[in-house]
Amino acid sequence: MANFADYQLGTYFAGLAGEMPTMPFTFAALEAQAERVMEHRLWDYVAGGAGDGQTQRANVDAFSRYGLVPRMLSGAAERDLSVELFGLQLPSPVFMAPIGVLGVMTPDEHGDLAAARAAAETGVPLVGSTLMQDPLEDVAKAMGETPGFFQLYTPNDHEVAESLVRRAEAAGYRALVVTLDTWTLGYRPRDLQHGTFPQLRGACLANYISDPVFASRLPGGDTSDIATVVQHWALMFGNPMLTWDDLAWLRGLTDMPIVLKGICAADDVRKAADAGVDAIYCSNHGGRQAASAPALDFLPGVVEAAGDLPVLFDSGVRSGADIVKALALGATAVGIGRPYGYAAATGGTEGVTHLLRCLLAEADLTMGLNGYRDLAELRERALVR
Repeated sequence: MANFADYQLGTYFAGLAGEMPTMPFTFAALEAQAERVMEHRLWDYVAGGAGDGQTQRANVDAFSRYGLVPRMLSGAAERDLSVELFGLQLPSPVFMAPIGVLGVMTPDEHGDLAAARAAAETGVPLVGSTLMQDPLEDVAKAMGETPGFFQLYTPNDHEVAESLVRRAEAAGYRALVVTLDTWTLGYRPRDLQHGTFPQLRGACLANYISDPVFASRLPGGDTSDIATVVQHWALMFGNPMLTWDDLAWLRGLTDMPIVLKGICAADDVRKAADAGVDAIYCSNHGGRQAASAPALDFLPGVVEAAGDLPVLFDSGVRSGADIVKALALGATAVGIGRPYGYAAATGGTEGVTHLLRCLLAEADLTMGLNGYRDLAELRERALVR
């Protein structure tokens, strides 16, 4: 049973020996450091949200409406944060959510590999995006023994979609996360003011360039002409015609568990369950796609409708305390997005590893100091609004 709080003690003891931390310990400091080192167009792409950014800000603010009820003398000196997901025993209920531009956020432009190596070091799974700077097979190998999940933006070319899914399964990914809310781009003024965004400049298209079916769609199968690659990618990226009926097709492509990302309505949860999916992923894409209510406000209804289905959650998570609150509301596992992206930008693998260990330490200490030994106790009696 991991004692994640030890990372705090280790930092104090290292300081006594004269070894001072080089990475921030708060989201605000991490965000400021990332802004200083990232190219301005890339910064706007990552930091921005849909419309005026209200949904993005509301995602974060929603956590402040909830608190934990402290329980004393409860024997919580040792905590168990482990969770079972898709038949896997994970040391914690935390995962890295997909970031479609992660690959170019590190100075060496191999951010997906940096996050994968951090997953290997911490045991925190990575949901690798379809939009990677390195092929999905290389990213899977870099995760070592830590399980990884593959996120699919379902292209309108079914044969390309089939190829991506089968490659992911062959590479050892343990679940398929199908994103539903990005069949076209949301209205993003901070990108519009630059007249572009990273993929249209050829970034993070390695999974397409390395795919034989995608290559067969190009003149002469030539993937060296980035302008042609981008053009064909843009024409097939989203699938606005995807419907509930297509889940049977996706189910037939793979034995991996299927997770639907972007489900926020209870009726949609029930439809997904009827279609035989393996988990629900409650998310509003971090406020990047459509304006909506805060994702956290949807979580209790999603959990209730999901019944025995696992519920993954992301959007607005900025701290270990936020992780604990989402778990108390019923999430099976909680995804981290921008924080680990910023950590990758400022410190590569070392930065992401530090960030994950900080979040796990804070979550562990938040549970222990409030008197909760495990996730079952937390969900039973911890939360107050």
